[in-house]
Amino acid sequence: MAIKVYNTLTRKKEAFKPINLGRIGWYNCGPTVYNYIHIGNARNVVCFDIIRRYFEYSGYEVKFAQNYTDIDDKMINRARELGISVPELADKFIRQYEKDAAMLNVRLPTVSPRATYHIKQIIGQIKKIQEKGYAYETEDGVYFDVSKFRKYGKLSGQNIDELKKGARVDINEKKKDPLDFALWKKEKPNEPSWDSPWGKGRPGWHIECSAMNTTYLGDTFDIHSGGKDLIFPHHENEIAQAESATGKKYVKYWLHNAFLNINREKMSKSLGNFMTADEALKRFDPRAIRFFFLETHYRSEIDFSEENITTAKHSLERIDNFVFANKDAAENPKVRKIVDKYKKGFIKAMDDDFETPNAVAAIFEMIKEVNKIGTGKEAYDFLVEIDSVLGVLKKEEGKINEDIENLIEERENARKSRDFRKADNIRDELKSKGIILEDTDKGVRWKRV
Repeated sequence: MAIKVYNTLTRKKEAFKPINLGRIGWYNCGPTVYNYIHIGNARNVVCFDIIRRYFEYSGYEVKFAQNYTDIDDKMINRARELGISVPELADKFIRQYEKDAAMLNVRLPTVSPRATYHIKQIIGQIKKIQEKGYAYETEDGVYFDVSKFRKYGKLSGQNIDELKKGARVDINEKKKDPLDFALWKKEKPNEPSWDSPWGKGRPGWHIECSAMNTTYLGDTFDIHSGGKDLIFPHHENEIAQAESATGKKYVKYWLHNAFLNINREKMSKSLGNFMTADEALKRFDPRAIRFFFLETHYRSEIDFSEENITTAKHSLERIDNFVFANKDAAENPKVRKIVDKYKKGFIKAMDDDFETPNAVAAIFEMIKEVNKIGTGKEAYDFLVEIDSVLGVLKKEEGKINEDIENLIEERENARKSRDFRKADNIRDELKSKGIILEDTDKGVRWKRV
């Protein structure tokens, strides 16, 4: 069965067929690095990390590009507030983003372009757009002429007249039309600027992405993803820019994740329920947050709450205990039969537009059935295999220090001497240090909690 993806452009599920056999070019809109990312941004990062991993699990080679927007109005204003330069601000929050992503077990992109490192490519794309008659220059910048691009609105599914009525655009008397958007902004006092054919200035937000992704992925590539809020105007504008510049189809499949609410309300600073990823990761188990995101389909809204994260943590504990019980188990033909059944269920769910809730359900059904008959190494191997997609299992326990080793050995000696009171006391002491022991027919095993 081929992988099916829901394409925002066509509003239907389609069989995934890459442009180049076995290879995928993919661009995900990354953060504007003026502040901490919020927990909704973290959902985007985790969702598309899991989907990327599943493509790779399915045998594809994925070139995954994710940008940093390191120059725009927000960057300039925030740098002024903090009394630092825009590059210093960008460096600070790129480091923070990478720390948050690592804690959520998100793999690094293949390439992480920064807008300010690609001014030459951005200027090159603007020149092409202007040469083909899709842009015009004013005293304050260069603008894209939306009226010239007949297919404008095809991603958001609206016509130009409807967009004019409700567009979230700035009023600017210098533009021909309210929907026209800036490709290049001419220099203002005390703002970063670069030389260009239109004088010193800086790029508009939308052109940054289309210039960077075509640089690394080509004029046409397979997947472009981002949050649902980016469909209009950002992704709509990207299509207009890129296709007017190249005359080619820009992206084959558009994937968008839905919004995250907090305690059943839209996350908003004005409501006082805004939460950064950094805050969430300090407050909750990062593995539980990642697993929580898995339990809801990426195109469905999700409600972030302490109760829901606690539930996710308990679900993970069931998996952890099962992994621990089966890690050193013998092979078991009956378990292999069960695993084969639910591996098919896992793949079927993921092939259907990455239905992670059904994939997780298959895992717990497998655990339930295996527990009825005992243990089997095959069950452990299966969970390790699919964790290359899910990324939620505990890391290898690693080494324990010499004091802990001595206590475990002392307890073993106490048990052999039938001094069970001492053995129990040592077990309790180890538990207080975060070490849980399990006595098996192959000897004592330990794990951290």
